[in-house]
Amino acid sequence: MNTESRYERGLAKLHEVDGQAGDRVVQSLQDIAPDFARYLIEFPFGDIYSRPGLDLKSREIAVLAALTAMGNAAPQLKVHIRAALNVGVSREEIVETIMQMAVYAGFPAALNGLMAAKEVFAQ
Repeated sequence: MNTESRYERGLAKLHEVDGQAGDRVVQSLQDIAPDFARYLIEFPFGDIYSRPGLDLKSREIAVLAALTAMGNAAPQLKVHIRAALNVGVSREEIVETIMQMAVYAGFPAALNGLMAAKEVFAQ
């Protein structure tokens, strides 16, 4: 029986995916919404990312597509571009994923996504 809590499981998965970038996001919420920081660890990472159905690379590609298509989530997209690189997604795969979104979300969303990737790649 797994006695690991959602929070512990989520924190471990967050570190696996985002490294210290995830810690910075959680820390940035501590003075305004610490409960939200806990939810961010427990639900997306403790429940969803920890499921066995997809590997982390596939999950991050899906996240890149979704955030690009939203068109209004550049800060989160940058975090997940770094996470994608961290879990083995290549720069080419990131660019192709973002370009694919031009078909479904339009050229402005894809252009914004490509500019976010360019900024992350330059760092």
